[in-house]
Amino acid sequence: MDNATIVTARFDVTGWDPEELPGIPGDWLGAVVMRKTYTEGLVGESIAHFVSSGTEEGGRGYLAAERITGTLPDGRSGSFTVHHGALQHPDDPSAFGYIVPGTGTDDFAGAAGPARIRHDDRGAYFEFDLG
Repeated sequence: MDNATIVTARFDVTGWDPEELPGIPGDWLGAVVMRKTYTEGLVGESIAHFVSSGTEEGGRGYLAAERITGTLPDGRSGSFTVHHGALQHPDDPSAFGYIVPGTGTDDFAGAAGPARIRHDDRGAYFEFDLG
């Protein structure tokens, strides 16, 4: 992982399966197992455990741990885990994401650093450095 390779990874959400959190009211905290198909920049798939709270009107937030497995256009492949989240509030939206150090496999061993969550007219995508 010597040279910086900034990857723009576009995805489609292909699965959204609500989970019950024992002992926690669903109106306070919701959980979902999310599946994505990565279609551009990195081709592959992921599974994420996604937890959210709040309302669209008053503000909400989420946290997720996502395991991404895929292949870059140059043929390098492997897996890594991203922890990401956001606060969505009309006055002060914010988002964060990081590749968890030590979670990279195969050609992505050693991957670490920011995983920037972006949005444009085509939808949401990640930007990360896979060296």
